[in-house]
Parts: sequence; C-alpha cells; structure tokens
Amino acid sequence: MKILVDAFGGDNAPEEIVNASLLALFKHKDLKITLVGKAEIIQDNLVGKKYDQARLDIIDAREVIGCDEAPVEAIRTKKDSSIVRAIEELKAKPDEYSAFVSAGSTGALLSAAVLKLGRIKGINRPVLAPVLPTAKGTPAILVDSGANMDAKPINLVQFAMLAHVYMNKVLGVQKPRVALLNVGVEEAKGNELTKEVYPLLKQLPINFVGNMEAREFLSGDYDIIVADGFSGNVLLKSTEGALKMLMNEIKSAIMSGFLSKIGGLLMKSKIKDLKKKFDYEGFGGSVLLGTKGVVIKAHGSTKAKGFLAAIEQAMAVGQSNILSVIEKEFENMQSMDHLQEKAETDKVLTKAVQTEIKQQNEA
Repeated sequence: MKILVDAFGGDNAPEEIVNASLLALFKHKDLKITLVGKAEIIQDNLVGKKYDQARLDIIDAREVIGCDEAPVEAIRTKKDSSIVRAIEELKAKPDEYSAFVSAGSTGALLSAAVLKLGRIKGINRPVLAPVLPTAKGTPAILVDSGANMDAKPINLVQFAMLAHVYMNKVLGVQKPRVALLNVGVEEAKGNELTKEVYPLLKQLPINFVGNMEAREFLSGDYDIIVADGFSGNVLLKSTEGALKMLMNEIKSAIMSGFLSKIGGLLMKSKIKDLKKKFDYEGFGGSVLLGTKGVVIKAHGSTKAKGFLAAIEQAMAVGQSNILSVIEKEFENMQSMDHLQEKAETDKVLTKAVQTEIKQQNEA
C-alpha cells in the first residue's frame, strides 16, 4: 500500500509530519509513503534518521496554501502547492496510491478533492466525517463537521448513508445507531431542516434511532450523529473546548495546595486514563466521504502521534474498498428522489389533516 502525505500541511510541518511518516514505515513493513512538498527541506528533516529509503519517495512541490487564503482561488493559482500536486497524483495513479493525508487548509483540501477528483455519481455534496472518542470507549462519527455550512434535507440523508457505510466497512460496526442532532428528542422538535430530514432518515435502510440532544454527543449511546456543517462544527469545537478547559481546571485544582497535590498523585493513573480516553488525536483525522479518492484531513495542530493515527486511518480506509461500496449504494438515485417525494407528500397530508381537525374544532 502506498500513501501520499502532505509534508507542508499543518502548524507543525514538516518536522512532525516527516517523523510521523517514518514511524508509520517502521510499524508497517508493507507501507510505502510519498512525501509532497519542498524537497530540500524534507531531505533536511530526514538527515540522521534511519528508514527504508526504498519505501519513501518525495514529490517536489514549491508552494504552500495557507489557511487564510481563499480555497478555490488558491488551488487555481498555486498549482505547484503540496495539496494540489498530491491530489493530482492521487487522481492520475489510482492503482498506485490508496489515499492522501493532509493537515493543511481544510477549505483548500475540500475544494481540490471535489474539483479535481470529482464526486461519486449520485452524491450531491461530499462530507467530512471525524471519528471521535466516547464515554463508553467506542468511536462515534459526526457528519457533517464543517464541509457544508448550508445543507438541504437530501444532503443530510446522504451524509447518514455515507457514514453508515464507513462505520460498517471500516470500523466493523454492523448496525451503527444513527441519530439526528436536534434541540430535543421528540420527533416534532427542531427547525425546518431537521423536521424535514427526520421522516427521510426513518425510511432509509439504516438503524435510525431518532433525535439526539447535544449533551449526549460523547455518551457512547450513538454511533453516527447527523447534522448540517454549521451545527456540527459548533458542536465539535464547543465539545473540544469544554474538554480542554475541564482538563486544565483539574490540573489547576490539583496544583492549588499541598493536600490536593497528594490527592492528585494518588489519582495520577486515573487522570491519565481519562485524558487518554478522550484524546481525539488517537482516532486519526476526518475522512472526506463522497469523492473519487480517499482523502483524510488531519488536525491542523497535530503532532507526530496524531498524524501517525491519520496515516493508519488512511490505510484502513484504503484497504476497505469503501469507494466501490459507496458507488454501489448510490447507483440508483431514484430511490433517494422517491424518499424526498414521499416525505413531501406526507408533510402535505399531515398539514391537511391538521387543518381539517382545526376546522372541526372551530365548528
């Protein structure tokens, strides 16, 4: 298996990215990696380090796309950037490369993947699907986490199906529990989008368990959480912020006095276990579902450990043959159209019944 790696993406590139790649080569003897970026700087980071040179290649790319640049404009003007060169390589040699991993600009990565790799037939919008830890130790997937800020009901339906396939084929969960992010668990709760999506999800051949409130996000009671990109991104970042603040407060409390330090020493192993349990970097990055190629977006601030997990995630996705499975699932989009039409019909009928009841009561 051969993986493309953006050596110049993220806050800690290229040193941490190169180190993660070497760790991956050491752990997986059947793995080959191609680092993409400024060749001489990559070579400088390889000096003095032991690795199998036959399994590590370099593609020279002279430009870097920053997170502050307009994504579409950047990929059009910076054709020699590490992201664009890697995506083009993935498209040109699908039989050679299994996946591409980058911690670079999310917008540029999404734009390059959609515009250059293209979407799988039948999929309206690809979706970012991060894998996250839960209180029960099982992974959970959030779709969408920020790729589609404004979404239509059919988009969320497709997100659910894509995540279902991913969790089943890559993570091995046979009947993943799918929930819709909402302000309450009752079916009638929510805005117009969630009210329209709910009956559509009920008709899918998935294990839809209803609405989920944000406070249950990491409970472990749900395997897939479906949301539009705006709500999903707010949920993700607020949860990450809350967990980080909580760990800092625990640390401050322990260091506040002599007795608390003694207590902290006694609880040291438990605190470490808690921190490890909710360490999202150990789960890799966010897979982009729906494009004609496996693309993994690693966390921008990730270091070697986290990027190694993203590389291993790319290996797992590449070995799963998930693209072919998704293509088969979305071959007949007429079934999707039927779901939309049926939901709209049901909505009209429901309104008609409600109007009739109201008129009878008034009479």
